Amino acid sequence: MNYYSPFLEVTRTILEAGGEDLKKCYQCGTCTAVCPWGIVREFSPRYIFKLAQHGLEGYEGDDLWLCSTCKTCVDRCPRGVGIINVFTSMRSIIAQTGLIPQTLRSVLGSVNSNGNPWAGKREERNLWAKELDVKRFSDGVEYLYFSCCAPSYDPRTKKIAISTARILREAGIDFGIFGKEESCCGESIKKTGDINTYEKLVNSNISLFNNNNVKKIIAQSPHCLYSFKNEYPNFSSSYEPIHYTQILSKIIREGKIRPKKEFKKKVTYHDPCYLGRHSGIYDEPREILKVIPGLEFVEMYRIRENSLCCGGGGARMWMETPKEERFGVLRIKEAISIGANVIATACPYCIPPPADGRTALGVENKIDVLDVSEILSNSIF
Repeated sequence: MNYYSPFLEVTRTILEAGGEDLKKCYQCGTCTAVCPWGIVREFSPRYIFKLAQHGLEGYEGDDLWLCSTCKTCVDRCPRGVGIINVFTSMRSIIAQTGLIPQTLRSVLGSVNSNGNPWAGKREERNLWAKELDVKRFSDGVEYLYFSCCAPSYDPRTKKIAISTARILREAGIDFGIFGKEESCCGESIKKTGDINTYEKLVNSNISLFNNNNVKKIIAQSPHCLYSFKNEYPNFSSSYEPIHYTQILSKIIREGKIRPKKEFKKKVTYHDPCYLGRHSGIYDEPREILKVIPGLEFVEMYRIRENSLCCGGGGARMWMETPKEERFGVLRIKEAISIGANVIATACPYCIPPPADGRTALGVENKIDVLDVSEILSNSIF
């Protein structure tokens, strides 16, 4: 007997939206066992998958938007399930019903109006570079420097774009920026489930890049790096993206810059999910820190492939998280336990969570959170 089930139709829609790996899951529960959310609350990716396999029958709440896309579950899954792709597909289905979390609606409104999720005006995107007199990218310039939306608009992370640009200029690297003409890379917007807005952003940037003959891109953010490397080729456009720590490590080895001022701090390094697990870049940031005079480098317990997510990925940068559930608080505690007085990282998304964590714990005077570029810049200039 043939019959129509709205729940099975939802499952088919999820599969069509990019969640093909849903069929591979055999409910072993490995994803739930390794998910960092399990440290702070009850959360079961396995249960979300079960709901998806049954057409989301009985789905309620915002648990689907908890996933920070850290990739820990994907790396450990015995069936090789693309869990992040399935979650993104599920979010896209829910988003079409208008049930997207309220905070993300504001973010998406800003993206559609201004090309960025920070409610900043387009014409202010390159204000961080004003005093540096960074040139506009044009045909023949070797690198496009893509600063990311956060350093372009957020007062705190703006400092890392300034530090990076100063170092690149000091080393004689030929680079330029677009500023107000460029838009968000779209990586985190895709994770909200709003695929239409994501595609508009990608197509806008590709048109800008191709019209100006962009070949190589220095990405400040690992999220932008990931998008340019893994998602933009799906739109028949290919570039050579490199993370800023890769090029800074290279120019240090070549002697083009030389750290000289002492940084007398005990520093530990937090591996960003999108730089480490997603892109396999672990050594370069550490190489930079280890050549800085006076810096004592120490490692936390959860590092490299086992690094604890900061909680800012998967669009969670713009969502509220109770103090007792913040990964940034856990990271600050871990760093303090090994005697570190600075957490260094290499992602603008990874600055606010631990910075908020130290405020929540009342330890602002005990430990600082800095980007690798800031520490290197302080040692050069």
